[in-house]
Amino acid sequence: MSRDDTLDRARSGDEQAFRELTEPHRHELLVHCYRILGSLTDAEDMLQETLIAAWRGLDGFAGRASLRTWLYRIATNRSLNAVRDAGRRRPPEPTPPFVPPEPTRRSDTTWLQPCPDTLLEHISDRAPGPEARYDSREAIELAFVAGLQHLPPRQAATLVLRDVLGYPADEVADMLGTSTTAIKGALQRARAQLRRHSIDRDRMALPDSPGERELSRRFADAFTAGDIDGLVTLLTDDAWLAMPPAPHEYHGPAAIAAFFTTFHAWRGRRRLRVIPTRANTQPALGCHLTEPDESTARAAGLIVLTVGDHGIHAVTWFLGDYLPHRFQLPETVG
Repeated sequence: MSRDDTLDRARSGDEQAFRELTEPHRHELLVHCYRILGSLTDAEDMLQETLIAAWRGLDGFAGRASLRTWLYRIATNRSLNAVRDAGRRRPPEPTPPFVPPEPTRRSDTTWLQPCPDTLLEHISDRAPGPEARYDSREAIELAFVAGLQHLPPRQAATLVLRDVLGYPADEVADMLGTSTTAIKGALQRARAQLRRHSIDRDRMALPDSPGERELSRRFADAFTAGDIDGLVTLLTDDAWLAMPPAPHEYHGPAAIAAFFTTFHAWRGRRRLRVIPTRANTQPALGCHLTEPDESTARAAGLIVLTVGDHGIHAVTWFLGDYLPHRFQLPETVG
């Protein structure tokens, strides 16, 4: 059956036909919303809103652009509406079980969440348009997604549509309801600001390379052993530690060492166990912690490492009950 026939069936109310049309785009739309929103929880909500809006508005799809482009237009604008809803963007700040040292600064992007690599496998064969400046791997790395959160929403959407997906400027202007001139200006400003929040890619280790695996293994060993000196030797001079949704950020090896020293002093007889996984194409550790003198360790967040050729640039320790399910990790480890 042709695509036009399937579209006609969907317009007549055939839900199965609608699923046939939209299912091939589902994963990439989810990742698109995630890039703009920085939160998979919010992205899943926006994906559902996108599909509902597409189902209800299918009669308005004139076919001048591809169905994929039409869906991206809906997903982008739904995501921009969500970004403007400040109440939706900020999760409650967790209460730590110990008094942490004074942070270097307090982050205002506490909604950031990690993305499991298993989700990215579904879009790895989708080639971006000819005007893209990033490949699919670069455009999902944690520093890139975090950097987008510092941009004005329309600038972030413009950069993703142009430099990640490779849509021409006139199509992006149509998606966002503005002019090509405005898109070119927004893109120029977005690129300049993103460079200020990004890590130089020439300093990054190749994903799953021997160097990345070795630094990740050594970090896991030092972290679980409470070896602060060993952990600090793995950090670059400009390394930082963040802990979404907690706003605390620690910049530089000394500040990071102070935090982990406090954490391990509180940890005491609690045993710490980690399970290697991957998030945002980067090495990650599912953390599990026991209570004193107990043998069962319970989920205690997920650490994502940003690894360079000569050290670890960033440690992002995500906290949240959603993490074990999202990363297919056990709730407890015996």
